[in-house]
Amino acid sequence: MSRKVLIGLAAGALALAGCKQADTPAPPPAPDAAAATAPASTHAFKSTIEADDFAEMVKTLASDEFEGRGPGSVGEERTIEYIRAQMQRIGLQPGNGDSYFQDVPMVETTADPSTKLTLTIDGKPVELTFGADMVVGTRTGQAQVSVKDSPMVFVGYGVDAPERGWNDYADQDWTGKTVVMFVNDPGFHAQDEKLFDGKKMTYYGRWTYKFEEAARKGAVAALIVHDDAGASYGWDVVKNSWSGAQYDLPASDDPEPRLPVQGWLTADAARKLFAGAGLDLEDAYKKAGKAGFTPVPLDATLSVDLASSTANKTSRNVIGVLPGKSRADEAVLYMAHWDHLGNHEGEEGDAIYNGAIDNATGVAGILEIAEAFAQQEQPPERSVVFVAVTLEESGLLGSKYYVAHPTFPLDKIAGVVNLDAMSVAGRSRDFVVTGKGNSELEDMLKTYADQQERVLVQEGNTAAGYYFRSDHFNFAKAGVPALYAKGGSDLVEGGTEAGKAASADYAKRYHQPSDEVHEGWRYDGVVEDLVALYGVGRDLAAGDRWPNWYAGNPFKAARDTMMTGKQAGSTE
Repeated sequence: MSRKVLIGLAAGALALAGCKQADTPAPPPAPDAAAATAPASTHAFKSTIEADDFAEMVKTLASDEFEGRGPGSVGEERTIEYIRAQMQRIGLQPGNGDSYFQDVPMVETTADPSTKLTLTIDGKPVELTFGADMVVGTRTGQAQVSVKDSPMVFVGYGVDAPERGWNDYADQDWTGKTVVMFVNDPGFHAQDEKLFDGKKMTYYGRWTYKFEEAARKGAVAALIVHDDAGASYGWDVVKNSWSGAQYDLPASDDPEPRLPVQGWLTADAARKLFAGAGLDLEDAYKKAGKAGFTPVPLDATLSVDLASSTANKTSRNVIGVLPGKSRADEAVLYMAHWDHLGNHEGEEGDAIYNGAIDNATGVAGILEIAEAFAQQEQPPERSVVFVAVTLEESGLLGSKYYVAHPTFPLDKIAGVVNLDAMSVAGRSRDFVVTGKGNSELEDMLKTYADQQERVLVQEGNTAAGYYFRSDHFNFAKAGVPALYAKGGSDLVEGGTEAGKAASADYAKRYHQPSDEVHEGWRYDGVVEDLVALYGVGRDLAAGDRWPNWYAGNPFKAARDTMMTGKQAGSTE
């Protein structure tokens, strides 16, 4: 029986069981003789990664039956049971003690979409509507949050970076105030290409950092001004992502201070706010991108009565492990997030956010790689861990929880490979390494890129800060080398023109109900990507190397500290 048939049977069994625990699947089939093979070299190997199986898993995970894979929903139950069934079929052992699941406590908060935000500008009230002008929420877990007449202050990009000699907050008292800031970081709109990292976003540009920093300063509310270029996505993405249920870890599992109110303003709403305070929005961008910027009071106040429904729930990471033969206490870790935006009941038209590319492709990818490991002639020396994490779309919370509660100590994890939004545009001549120039895992990937006659390149839009927007980043912050790579835009068939067209098409579907499986997808490229990423983990699991970050990388100090005595970056 082929793996494709087994996958279909597993999905059918889950549907018939109404989300009850599925029966133990049949044992894994024998390797397929037609499996893809890497070019001959000292690193060559036979891979059992198959396009048909990958496609079938993506189709299942992105089906309407899984209801957009929303955490805490019926869709979650179907999703995690399906992933567990696949891990059992492959032959992976439970990765969290005797369980395939790791409970991730979460607080679900759904803001009332009828919420109005009142800005009193130069003494005149202006009412902003949820979705059309702004989106707001709370991270407190409280059902009712009220802010009255909070003074509003423009704080540039909301960055406090002592190592760069930059502080948009200027060490003022921010208690009870509302801060308004731009998305991205000071280098993005600046004329000086040496400011910060120029157009390449630093972590200071991420909205998650901005809200965290505003909370640390003591602000009562924070609003980010949206612009398409700075955010690298349109307002619809913000609106869809912030509508419906939002999730946080409980305060006991995430001790960072939290804002009572946080959210986004459209550019038009911000323009009215600035104009009413006698400021020009475009001029404000210029001033915020110059050294010596100081906060600017806006002669405006914010008031809001934010009602939310709240619930304490539990979501789950799914973890499977292939134990190592001689060094089972050391691990190589593959990961992908299984969650998406769920079912937005009440919306007109298609309300299921299927998340086919984002990230059914990544989950299918780690399962295909797991199968390749399970069918190796020689088992790996180190353990190989496969983690499908939850709550990525809510701020990388599932991986954040795993890093805080790892199933292998972080200093025992040799490296992490993350799969997120794989390319289904076909084979490419380039291999995109997001955040290229970070770690020695890239040297290992280059071996396989060379075999495939491909070149490693950085992401095309470095201003988007993609390295900070997926789950590997939590491992990176903790010091563990993490690789995020996938097919590029210089396609073998059609070149860069076809690649850019495919990227533009996906950009329209990103965080939309239209992120569904489509006819015409090409899986030969994703198979090449998976073969190469499998090769990286295979070499790392077979050897005794401890890759490190490159010199000068901000995460290197944390790795060096945790690896004292292991000599990270060596084969000792």
